[in-house]
Amino acid sequence: MEKVLVVGANGLTGTEIIKILKNHGQYDPIAMIRDESQQSKFDEMGIETRTGDLEKDLSEVVEGVNKIIFAAGSGSKTGPDKTVAVDQEGAKKLIDEAKSHDIKKFVMLSSMGADEPESHEKLKHYLEAKHNADEHLINSGLNYTIVRPGRLINGEHQGHIHAGEKLHEQGQITREDVAQVLVAVLDHSQVRNRTFEIVNGDKSIEEALAEL
Repeated sequence: MEKVLVVGANGLTGTEIIKILKNHGQYDPIAMIRDESQQSKFDEMGIETRTGDLEKDLSEVVEGVNKIIFAAGSGSKTGPDKTVAVDQEGAKKLIDEAKSHDIKKFVMLSSMGADEPESHEKLKHYLEAKHNADEHLINSGLNYTIVRPGRLINGEHQGHIHAGEKLHEQGQITREDVAQVLVAVLDHSQVRNRTFEIVNGDKSIEEALAEL
């Protein structure tokens, strides 16, 4: 069983990732939480937790971990400073720790538009932070996959997506489908060291990934 650290585990998408990993059979999920008030939720699920803050030291959090899924974010209610501190600098700090601990795979939940933040004025600061974190991962030497979904929506997963390095469309995708993709790429050779976009579509996740 490979130990997979889920960063941002208490968020909506992160919680879905934890559920999928728990039932997968190949992975042993570890939920990174920011404070102990979040622990009972994962205790009830039978999930190991580790307390860590992306703005502080993370060396102990990644001890003994095999792979990482980064699904954290400062949230829509915070300002640019917090976005940079968490989505950019926090991610970069974790990437550096992953490298020093010889993590086998780093999966990054990014965002569609992170390749051209200047084209999205209202989300520019957020997309710039995502872009900078993505570039740091690409240049880290780690085995990585960067997933850039369209607009995230709630609801049951459809199990079908459209994937491509650049989709040239503004689509949406359920959080459950995003979580499924993030878990699928943990051990998928076709997407090793690849960056791609996803929205809900008409192909199974496995088929869409195989065609990338």
